[in-house]
Amino acid sequence: MDESDDFCPSRPTTMKLIHAAPGRADVTALVEDVRSTMRAQADQSCAPGMQAYMKSAMPFLGVPVPQVRAIVTERLRQEPAMTVEQLRDAAVTLWREAEFREERYAATALTRARPARGVLELLPLYQEMIVTGAWWDHVDEIARRIGELLVAHPAQIRPVLIEWSTAPDQWLRRAAILGQLGLRSATDLDLLAAVIEPNMGDREFFIRKAIGWALRDYARTDPAWVGDFVARHRAEMQPLSIREALKNVHG
Repeated sequence: MDESDDFCPSRPTTMKLIHAAPGRADVTALVEDVRSTMRAQADQSCAPGMQAYMKSAMPFLGVPVPQVRAIVTERLRQEPAMTVEQLRDAAVTLWREAEFREERYAATALTRARPARGVLELLPLYQEMIVTGAWWDHVDEIARRIGELLVAHPAQIRPVLIEWSTAPDQWLRRAAILGQLGLRSATDLDLLAAVIEPNMGDREFFIRKAIGWALRDYARTDPAWVGDFVARHRAEMQPLSIREALKNVHG
């Protein structure tokens, strides 16, 4: 997701300390502080290029993704006892009320916080982010969270990914395909095949690319399996998917 960072170098993050009352006040303070800090650190000269690169209808402030994440991390460091429910509420507020795309990046950054990792109750939020975000920068980040859910709750998440793999929404299908990135030897190969196979003939770029990326990633662990998969399905797969898949097979 960080390709947009090229338009604007990150700068050091500085934030004031908020002493908020417990409960909802913590959520409100977190949201308001993240917003105000991003605005204070924005480089508006970067914003048009970032918006054009992402083909985004929503404007940018001009804050690179690593800087957004640093702002969120620093703010959470001030309030280490925040609950999953508070993190979810803050993420929902930032996502749904976003006026600038970086506010949605901040929402997904909140889901990277340790208390939120692998929490099954966040699945509806992740699905909302995928469907309403509807672009690779949001979807690819959330796919990582889906992978964490799969590791923590395979019995519950496996059928969800199989269902998503045939959904009308291409972004749910992309998330299903990319949901095991980085799992290496923990990859569920039957699931990987099950989410890829219904999409092999799809000519949509983001699906073709996702298939190739998922296979290329797993080829770092087992190139023989990927090579065999491509050989068995070559007639059904799109050329882009094949080229990407075999990059770590043939060197």
